Amino acid sequence: MSTRLACVVFDAVEPRAAARFWAELLGWEVTVDRPGKVDVAAPDPDGSDVALTFLPARRPKTAKNRMHLDLSSRSLDHQGLQVDRALALGARRLDIGQGAVPWTVLADPEGNEFCVLEPREQYVDTGAVAAIVVDTRDPLRLAEFWSAASGWPLTHRTPRYAGIRAATGQGPWLEFLLEPQASSGRSRLHLDLIAFPTDDPVEEAARLRAAGAVPVGPDATPAGGTSPAVEPVLVLADPETNEFRLFRETID
Repeated sequence: MSTRLACVVFDAVEPRAAARFWAELLGWEVTVDRPGKVDVAAPDPDGSDVALTFLPARRPKTAKNRMHLDLSSRSLDHQGLQVDRALALGARRLDIGQGAVPWTVLADPEGNEFCVLEPREQYVDTGAVAAIVVDTRDPLRLAEFWSAASGWPLTHRTPRYAGIRAATGQGPWLEFLLEPQASSGRSRLHLDLIAFPTDDPVEEAARLRAAGAVPVGPDATPAGGTSPAVEPVLVLADPETNEFRLFRETID
């Protein structure tokens, strides 16, 4: 068996404000709102099961993230409306050296980079979030690791890009883009995995280590997006030191 990808986690100085921004921008709903954690998820039960989780951070963001979200658009007009909506909600335009490109680079109120893409056939059925994008020095190696971790098949690979997606064909892509100068260390965004109820999380952790993960340490912060209840198990890092958490899913 494999673990499942549960959520993208944002460290935020103001988690509630950050969650509201993303919920309003994506047309999603706040599903959990408590002092230590806010969750945002798509309202369609048949859509993406990858939620967004916002946890408290002690310090503001100071460096470019290694992970960001790409938002989809249905037309050039829709792309413009998405950009205008994001700006009205508190986003700002961002120059990260992208030059003249058809997509728009923005930062959310916490400074997290994201892109509003021009219409692309690859993303017509993803919903509001087209892709979760990770900068990497080795796209294929990291895609192979996360394919093993999430159970999503590897479907696109080039020297500069690799992509995986749920076999159901629903929800966003998880994409890995070549960035020779990709930073190391803890990121403001990370992924959370959940072991299926019938699987032994200790065995799953061992399987992930065999695939290339390394232990970082325990974490007592509850999270997990849309599952009924989760018990934290272990903090790990992927082969390029991107931290992630493995949780045990339990049913009340």
